[in-house]
Amino acid sequence: MEDKLKFELEFPIHASPQLLFQYISTPSGLSEWFADNVNSRGEFFTFIWDGSEEKAKLLTKKSGERIKFRWMEAEEDGESTYFEIKIQVDEITKDVSIIVTDFADEDEVEEAKMLWDNQISSLKQVLGSA
Repeated sequence: MEDKLKFELEFPIHASPQLLFQYISTPSGLSEWFADNVNSRGEFFTFIWDGSEEKAKLLTKKSGERIKFRWMEAEEDGESTYFEIKIQVDEITKDVSIIVTDFADEDEVEEAKMLWDNQISSLKQVLGSA
């Protein structure tokens, strides 16, 4: 099987890290911008888009800082891929950014980046920082 490529995107965002963390780490927060609906049971999250479901396992969660998931499909295929949403605050300027780390097949990287652009735009609208 072909290895997926890792990519990282940075999005400046005007919101407090505490507020942002609620939107990236809770089912209700993620439902506002990432998926149509999100449910969780323990470490397992179910993301719903247009009636189709994708399950993900919560790998790590550091309060106010980052959250990392692995799609169950990837886990079943023995892949070590994940997606991570990290909140970064510049120590000097206090500017807040979201750093997204994800993986995609080589021919799907640009499409995946565009998808994240759209998702983060939705988040900015929800936060009123667009």
